[in-house]
This record gives sequence, structure tokens and C-alpha cells, in this order.
Amino acid sequence: MEDELKKSIVKTGTTTIGLVCTNGIVLAADKRATLGEGIFIGHKRVDKILPITDKINVTTAGSVSDIQLVVKLTKAELTLKKLRTKIEPSVKETANLFGMLVYENIRKFSPILGITAFLVGGVDDKGFWLFEVSPDGSNLEHKDFVSTGSGMVVAYGVLEDSYKKDINLDEGVILAVKALNAAMQRDTPTGSGIDVFVIDKDGARKVIEEEVKQVLIKK
Repeated sequence: MEDELKKSIVKTGTTTIGLVCTNGIVLAADKRATLGEGIFIGHKRVDKILPITDKINVTTAGSVSDIQLVVKLTKAELTLKKLRTKIEPSVKETANLFGMLVYENIRKFSPILGITAFLVGGVDDKGFWLFEVSPDGSNLEHKDFVSTGSGMVVAYGVLEDSYKKDINLDEGVILAVKALNAAMQRDTPTGSGIDVFVIDKDGARKVIEEEVKQVLIKK
């Protein structure tokens, strides 16, 4: 029974990418969710980049039910704190909360491990920030780039080769799409489309699909 349940769980075998640019943050992810061990495509239009506030977004990887739980709890806690204090949550505060909830979730007694991973990107009054919250609950800041998921090894090859410290948002979008596209060519659970978000001083916005297509055409 336990093995059957594990095989039926929807997982996002995936590739997610975060880039720190001179004028903001780029977050990118594919849109495929797989069942069981990643051999069956369960959904082709999953949104793996989710808003937490107007200026903070997260990329998601892992078991979908646990992702949804952790995101809901994080948003609820931040909303309550903002109502009490009248202060916008910082990116670091948000990442710390994600880390605490992920730590608690994976260590609770259960026959099924609640594996989740997040990239937290955003802007606050102290600047632009990018944090990686790993499945064990650890929380690390990245000053350049980071990738998570089953296709990250391929994506890192492109990022290591092409990232530069003075990269701007427009260049960051192009690089993120190229790295994700490379992962989609070799990693079966990664695919079915690309979502890209940029976060600058004005907040978070989605890069329209046509812009992403143009990058792939020019590649």
C-alpha cells in the first residue's frame, strides 16, 4: 500500500534557476509535473514560480502537496505579521520562514517524506536578494546564480560558462532561458514550457511568453 501511494504522488522533477543581476533578480522554471518516479507526465502547465508578496517570488521543486502547504503557511504567517506590525516582510525574513517550515515538514513522522526545495528571490529596502532553501531546511544566500531540481546539472553547465557579474535583467532572462532549454533537452522530468519572472525596484512581473519564444528562436 505504501509503495502504491508513493508512486501516485505528483512530483515536480524539474529545473529552476535564479540569477542575481545588477538591476534585479531573474527566476525561471519549467512547467512539467511527473508522477511516481518521473516516468509519466502528470501535468504540462504547472506554475512553479509563485508570488509571496508583490516584491518576493519563489520557485518550487519537490512533492506538489508539500509545496502547496509550505507556500500557504508562509504567506499566511507573513500576512499576519504585516497586519500586526504594518511593515513589509524582508526577503531574508521570508527565506528564513521557508527554511523553518521545510525543516519541520521533512522531519515530521510520516511514511512519506515531504521533500520540497525553493528559490526565494525579491527586493526590499536593503536591495536585491536570492536565497536557496534546500530540502533539509538549510537556507543559503547566493550572490550570482543557483539552480535546483533534476535538471540542475545541465543548467549549471550553461550558467557557469555564461554568467558575468555585471549582467543586467535583459541579459539574465536570455541566460536563464538558455540554461533551462539545455536542461529540457537532457532531463526527462524537465519540460512542457518555460516561465520567467523578473523582480526589480518596482516589484515582480512575468516575462511574456512571446519574449521567451524569441530567445529560443535566436539561440
